[in-house]
Amino acid sequence: MLRKRFLTPALGVKVLLVAASAAVFLSCYHGNTPPNLDTSAYTSIFGDHVLVFDDTMDERDIQDTLDALHHQQKHNEFGSERYALLFKPGNYGLNVTVDYYVQALGLGRVPGDVSINGTVQSIASTEGNKVTTMFWRGAENFKVKPHHGNTLLWAVSQAAPYRRMHVEGSVNFDKGSWASGGVLANSVVEGRAGLTTGQQWFTRNSELGRWVGGNWNRVFVGVKGAPVDQWPEEPTTIIDQTPVIREKPFLTLDDSGAYAVFVPTVTRNTSGVSWRGEPEAGELLNLKDFYIATPSNDTAASLNQALAAGKHLLLTPGIYSLDSALKVSRADTVVLGLGLPTLVPQQGSAAISVADVDGVKLAGVMVDAGPVNSPVLIDLGEQGAKAKHADNPSSLHDVYCRVGGAIAGLAEICLRINSHHVLVDHVWLWRADHGTGADWNVNKSRNGLVVNGDDVTIYGLFNEHFQGYQTLWNGERGRTYFYQSEIPYKPPSMAAWNDNGKAGFASYKVADHVQTHNGWGFGIYSFFRGEPTVSNNVRLENSLEAPYNPGIAIHHIANFAGLNGGINHVVNGEGPATEVGELNFYDGFWGEKADEK
Repeated sequence: MLRKRFLTPALGVKVLLVAASAAVFLSCYHGNTPPNLDTSAYTSIFGDHVLVFDDTMDERDIQDTLDALHHQQKHNEFGSERYALLFKPGNYGLNVTVDYYVQALGLGRVPGDVSINGTVQSIASTEGNKVTTMFWRGAENFKVKPHHGNTLLWAVSQAAPYRRMHVEGSVNFDKGSWASGGVLANSVVEGRAGLTTGQQWFTRNSELGRWVGGNWNRVFVGVKGAPVDQWPEEPTTIIDQTPVIREKPFLTLDDSGAYAVFVPTVTRNTSGVSWRGEPEAGELLNLKDFYIATPSNDTAASLNQALAAGKHLLLTPGIYSLDSALKVSRADTVVLGLGLPTLVPQQGSAAISVADVDGVKLAGVMVDAGPVNSPVLIDLGEQGAKAKHADNPSSLHDVYCRVGGAIAGLAEICLRINSHHVLVDHVWLWRADHGTGADWNVNKSRNGLVVNGDDVTIYGLFNEHFQGYQTLWNGERGRTYFYQSEIPYKPPSMAAWNDNGKAGFASYKVADHVQTHNGWGFGIYSFFRGEPTVSNNVRLENSLEAPYNPGIAIHHIANFAGLNGGINHVVNGEGPATEVGELNFYDGFWGEKADEK
């Protein structure tokens, strides 16, 4: 039975303003115009879009190159250029600005091996301080000491993790205006971390001096220094320990200075970071065991040949046009992307199809739907998969899917998980609401995520704008820690967008047969806009739907309605409506008293 513990604040969005001295560190060009981007001095075995720096190089030249890249990429939201910036162990005095399709990576075994006296920052926006479209970037594995004790800015929204970082100071995750982020994982912030007006934030396995700010939904899992759970006055969800996780694999150097990939082991019931104290448990893979892929030279055939020969894949930056799916059939295969490599199926296949085997790791990869409809873009395990993988689960880390935006594309499902015990460590699944092909009748897509496997655990699920359920969960004993979802903006009418007569489709649907499912910290929002959506008074009936079974529980739900229309109920026809301009907080849904329904 639903416990009616709904708490509704006054009309209007609750805004928490935080006094923050978040200084923007824009490095100065040495001339009157930005320098041309010349990468020739920094290329390596990974090609000319992977720039490798060491601390014996001239810092002024490095800074000029970083500034030129920033100038090129800062507003390049749907561009085709992609870059990875690799920093060998050492000490640097630099301002490293990370923009669209740029990934900055320290190559040490721990963050302190690569020390930046300056910044590793995200600062650019197209409209003043608006941060809601600052996507597709990342920073990993640095120790950063900000200039003069100032506060770093990592102003981002979705698909922009700050991971495996050590900040000797403070960091702010927005710029004082609209933001819709984001993820901090496996990181230490010695000072203050937080938001001013950002809508939501997810922090996992980190250590904070203190946290300040945030609006609609912030979730902390396994975080030392997390704020106190004061739901709903402060919309915060606290889980003391992370039940099971594998940290993201990363490129590093071995003891001889050669490139290698470190794959952390699965850990259970943890808090704080993985890289302090005892040596981090995991496996160091020699780069000779990887096939280094480049978009100019490789096809689906060559990549599948490498996989069939027992190679791992390291995908260098760029756009890979695929005429068939990449087939991962060997247990423990690593597919690691540098600089957000983007896979685009051209013939209606999946981009990646993984067999029902142990321990596959898919990390740092983006998939764009192609011109021919794909039934699914990423498939983990065959449908009807039976094998158990509790001891060595497959895992996804920083994996992003788009339907539309950069190109007009179609796909029925972005990500389908059929295998059991899969771990998901941050995904953004996005049916485009702007950009190329962003139209109800063009970038058609039914679901962002379908989970058929049992015992699947997700940390940081961002899933938006699909035309059916954003998330459809059919497996048993699933767990979601942090959920952010906007439903589609422009359904033309309720006749075109309804679930067997109910207005719209619930964002998060737990199938009626499921007996056990848990979730923590859900934010589900409507922003209906445009004719004929407005004139037809399109609304959503339920933000969530789940069966009244004893093992079902969703803890902490936030609903917001903006612009037009609204949400009629929170879950299963119960809970008050959320009208335009209203932000409502709810304790949650518990189904243990099913006999009373």
